This record gives sequence, structure tokens and C-alpha cells, in this order.
Amino acid sequence: MYQYEYKTLSDLAELAERYGVGLSEVVLRHETETTERTKADVHELMAARLAVFRESIRSGLADTEKSVSGLVGGDAAKLEAAGARLLGPLPHKAATYAIAINEANAKMFKIVACPTAGSCGILPAALIAAAEILGKSDEECLRPLFTAAGIGAVVARNASVAGAVGGCQAECGSAAAMAAAAVAELAGSTNEQILHAFALCMKNTLGLACDPVAGLVEVPCVKRNGVYAVMAVTAAEMALAGIKSVIPPDEVIEAMDRIGRNMPVALKETAEGGLAKTRTGMEITKRLTENAI
Repeated sequence: MYQYEYKTLSDLAELAERYGVGLSEVVLRHETETTERTKADVHELMAARLAVFRESIRSGLADTEKSVSGLVGGDAAKLEAAGARLLGPLPHKAATYAIAINEANAKMFKIVACPTAGSCGILPAALIAAAEILGKSDEECLRPLFTAAGIGAVVARNASVAGAVGGCQAECGSAAAMAAAAVAELAGSTNEQILHAFALCMKNTLGLACDPVAGLVEVPCVKRNGVYAVMAVTAAEMALAGIKSVIPPDEVIEAMDRIGRNMPVALKETAEGGLAKTRTGMEITKRLTENAI
């Protein structure tokens, strides 16, 4: 057994308290133990992923052409050009960046699946937007990413991060909750506040259907990334104010797992329910299928 092994968020918090460190340090030490890499090497790997985050944002904003399906493309640039009219600067940036990254994914540009390709825009967008507003460096973004990774590993272990298993609560829900934790840490939250940011966000994504039109990770996935990046920032803001989730973080994960198991197969990435089966959704599916023949 590894010294820094954790299976639940309670384990993670207990280890952090025992050694008097942040959650991110526990995750980092666990990573060095299990991979037999140095801290410097692990930091370098995470820094490389952060660089891809930024590359994905640039690609998504710069390329305004439609994806091959014609369903998405150019909306991130529209949102950026319009400016923040209703949202503040941070949530507007988060929404814009999340859509940009997911549009980049739809066009087969380079992204980091965090935790999945369909939810790849949420964590990078929320974190980088927060870093820009708060004046944080790339180096200061790394520890929150370790925290998010550790939390994501707990969710994957005790529930799922796959839409085909647990619906989109497992994908965009997990990504948003990981992002909430990361943003909370970046903004100076305590270990307890970080975990409450996670729980506050995750419990408000429970039951989210995975219903991709034509089976493509485009509609509603791209815009959903934008909306849930804003939710992540909202949950972090609540946690920073001292608001706590009445349901403990690990119990939220347990509930997510039960809901995912009870969710109809039609709402778990099969494109057999939800938005995929609307009149317009079926027309799009028919058109794309006929064009592919």
C-alpha cells in the first residue's frame, strides 16, 4: 500500500490534515509514488497539459469555420466579440473559452480530455479564465490541476466519468465539479472549502442526460461546456464565501453513481433519447447519415 493512497475524498482530506499540506500536495506525492517519477517530472507533465489548454483556446477562437458536420463552429468567437453584457468578466471568459475548446475538439484539434473529450472545455476554461482575472501565473495553476486530477480519480473510482455509463452528469458534471475545486484552490480556499466547491457543483448536475444529436459530441455538448464552466465558477464563489454542501462530497458521488445506474440507456450516450430524438435532432441525424452513404 502506498503512503499517500486515497480512495475517497475523505481519505484525501485526512491525508492532507495528517501531513499538514494541501490536497494538491497529497495528489502530487501519490503520483510520484505510483509512477516512480520525480516531482519535477510530474510537474513538467502537468505543465505540458496546461500548455495544451491554452493552445486549444487559441485554436477554437481563431478557427471560425464549421465542423465537418456543420453543427458547430464560430460561436466562441461570437461570444468573445460580443463582450460581457450580462455576465461579469470571469464567467464570460469561462464560457467563451469552454466553447472555444469544445469547438476545437469537434474539429479534431488538440485537446486534453479532462476527464473526457466531450467535457474537455470546462476545467481548462474555468481555471484559465480565473487565472487571468486574478493575475495568477501558469505555475500557480499547476497545483489546482493536481487537486482536480485527484478528485476526478476518486469520482472515476467510486462512480464514473463516462457518459455511456452514467449520463452527462458523469462527464460535464464531473468536469464542472473538478473545475469548481480547481478555481476555489486557485483563489485561496482551504482544503475543506475546495471539497465543498466540488460538492456544491456536482450535486447540481445530478441526473444530466447524455443525448448527443447524431451521436456526435457537438450538440448539445459544445454549449453545455460553456454553461457548466460558469456553474463551476459559481460553486467556487459560494465555497469561498463559506457556504457548505449539506450533503458531504463523498455522499454526492455515491448519489451520482446510483442515479447513473438507474438512468435509462436511452439517456446514456446512445443518441436514442432526449435532444437526439427531437424532430430537429432526428432530421439532422438523417441528413448526416444520408450524406455519409
